[in-house]
Amino acid sequence: MQVTETLNEGLKRGYTITLPASELDSTVNDKLKEAQPEIEMKGFRKGKVPMALLKKQYGDRVLGEALQETIDGAMSAHFEECGDRPAMQPEVKMTNEAWKPGDDVEVAMSYEALPDIPEVDMKSLKLEKMVAKADEAAVDEALGSLAENAQSFKSRKPHVGAKDGDQIVIDFLGKVDGEPFEGGAAEDYPLVLGSNSFIPGFEEQLVGAKVDTDVNVEVTFPEEYGAENLAGKAAVFECKIKAVKKPVTAKIDDEMAKQFGAEDLAALRTQVTERLEAEYAGAARAVQKRALLDVLDEKVSFELPPSLVGAEANQIAHQLWHEENPDVEGHDHPEIEPTDEHNSLAERRVKLGLLLAELGRKAEVEVSDAEMTQAIMNAARQYPGQERQFFEFVQQNQQMQQQLRAPLFEDKVVDYVFELADVTENEVSKDDLQKAVEALEEE
Repeated sequence: MQVTETLNEGLKRGYTITLPASELDSTVNDKLKEAQPEIEMKGFRKGKVPMALLKKQYGDRVLGEALQETIDGAMSAHFEECGDRPAMQPEVKMTNEAWKPGDDVEVAMSYEALPDIPEVDMKSLKLEKMVAKADEAAVDEALGSLAENAQSFKSRKPHVGAKDGDQIVIDFLGKVDGEPFEGGAAEDYPLVLGSNSFIPGFEEQLVGAKVDTDVNVEVTFPEEYGAENLAGKAAVFECKIKAVKKPVTAKIDDEMAKQFGAEDLAALRTQVTERLEAEYAGAARAVQKRALLDVLDEKVSFELPPSLVGAEANQIAHQLWHEENPDVEGHDHPEIEPTDEHNSLAERRVKLGLLLAELGRKAEVEVSDAEMTQAIMNAARQYPGQERQFFEFVQQNQQMQQQLRAPLFEDKVVDYVFELADVTENEVSKDDLQKAVEALEEE
């Protein structure tokens, strides 16, 4: 194998690689010898077909595989020898277009090398860690929210009509053109008025209804309704009002605490306090992480691979365009040109991504199988009823695995840097922490 450098400008590299025909022929012979014991051919016993005949019969088919393997091997040998790590998949193409079996193979390879990333003295990094405690007011507010969720319903007096927010218990029968339809009937159905759990216009017509009365609710199914036979159709629901109940907020006491799995109110207060402070800690970590990335962005400078910056800028521009044009779901839209702002953000992301990756590589940070499994399970919960299919999809999709692994790896590297950096704790109020988080969202 002969390698000749054709380009060395900044991070851009170019080479021509000449692979001797003898080397390619040797690879073909090795593949045929490996397969020979299993090959049967008329007139020969299994495994006894002569090599010359095998080569004539299967040589061209094996040649393509051998050619790809030889080129891949040449590339691997090159990177091992020179120490380059390509920023993206190298571009490789044969240059002798008139090549025929028996000729040497000439290949042109070009790529952008990952840059040398300077060392970072992490002990010199000065960071602030915001610490917020859950005060009595915050705990009381959280308990109040739990009490609202734990509300029950108490029957109203018979002469009092249902109000928005009340629960009514009904039997109903839906009809279209005077005929009942499948799925349009139920008995003893508890419906909270204002919950919008029925089609538009249904619940509003039951406001004012009294127990032991009948109400005909006239509605029209939406044009985009899931059942095609009902979409856009006018319907009448014959409803019998069997109970009208007003909401009753639960008392914040030991009984309510038991509904949430706590032994008593004191234990529930402890649980709520711990939950709130865990939320505060998560928010504080996000603020601290942004501060770390800002410091690293300012402290560290190195040449960036243009291909990575360009790809990141295009992705940012494309994502933001879709956020501004939510009605366009596919990619049938005009070409989106990244702005200077997109390019600037891409440069920051690429620089910090390469830096964190290098810090993690040197520190031997790894994402465990258990951590990946947990991440996949968390993502699968977004697809109720299809968790198994999602899990299998991720197992077979390397790109999806990388999308799930990348943030886990980044967070582990960030935690590693936090441990080494000079971190000062600063106790703050919940409001101050909230302001810091909102400042992040505005940037």
